[in-house]
Amino acid sequence: MKDADYIYAVACIRAKEKTLLTDADIQTMIGMKSEKEVLAFLNERGWGDGSQDASMEEVLAAAEEAEMKQLYTLGVDKEIINALFIEELYHNLKAAIKEVCTGITDTEAFYDHEKYGKEQMLSIIRNKEYEKLPENMRKLAKNALDFMLTTRDGQRLDIMIDRACLDATEDIAVKTKDKFLKDYAERKVVIADIKIAVRAADTKRSLKVIEEALAPNRSFDVKALARAAASGRDSVYDFLDKVGYKGAVEALKESFSSFEKWCDDSIMSSLMSQKSNIESSGPIVAYFLAKQNEIRTARIIMTAKANGFSDETISERVRKMYG
Repeated sequence: MKDADYIYAVACIRAKEKTLLTDADIQTMIGMKSEKEVLAFLNERGWGDGSQDASMEEVLAAAEEAEMKQLYTLGVDKEIINALFIEELYHNLKAAIKEVCTGITDTEAFYDHEKYGKEQMLSIIRNKEYEKLPENMRKLAKNALDFMLTTRDGQRLDIMIDRACLDATEDIAVKTKDKFLKDYAERKVVIADIKIAVRAADTKRSLKVIEEALAPNRSFDVKALARAAASGRDSVYDFLDKVGYKGAVEALKESFSSFEKWCDDSIMSSLMSQKSNIESSGPIVAYFLAKQNEIRTARIIMTAKANGFSDETISERVRKMYG
């Protein structure tokens, strides 16, 4: 897109931003008595298709579909859209390989994806039509399928494909000329590496396996992080303190769910910087990611209400809003 196109698209997004939920709206939802009451509140805010009988998943799915259409309507560059949905793409590859190799069907294992949804990805893997995949995924798909057919080791398959996804994300961060997309992609890789290191420390993974899982990034030395993870959580904390991630350590010491909230809030803080931008993809991408955060938060609240969690417990889990 040219600068002039971005100015028009950003003007459209500024109008849409006014419809986003605020932190005050989230607190109102937390204070409601039931999932149904929260759904009614969202319906009043324009969520869903207007049906009063729609379920939580139907309302949230409709919200996600509407935002996807918005991205395409605004003419956002293909590179940016691909970057936003890279995790879903690699996840669907993983799910398809597992289903083809095990014969076990899981209807909820796949993300919706315009080009590589469940049926498309399953067909590609079953027929070994790797040429239909993006060029940088073809060799990975072949090697991953061969590996799974030979070993049936689902955990190592996860490591292989998740690492490839992180490498592809970092590649976007290195190559893109879009500064906001570069910063967003880099932050995603850093956060993923921290999560991998903590889980590896907790499960006492070997140094070799940890090194295979971690993806290089431009923020810190992942080999040093791998060595720390192989020594245990305290070593991971020491490493993260030294490289400027004290906030992550404090959240991790509280709980892993607190850490995941810290991760989402960290990304949200970077999105907030785009509110004054008018001539790049930043505000468009920021709005889309903010909406995704909003949908995740709505799901957390309604699921918690349906399962009888206290308002205090829900408050600990909700994310910071963009609106």
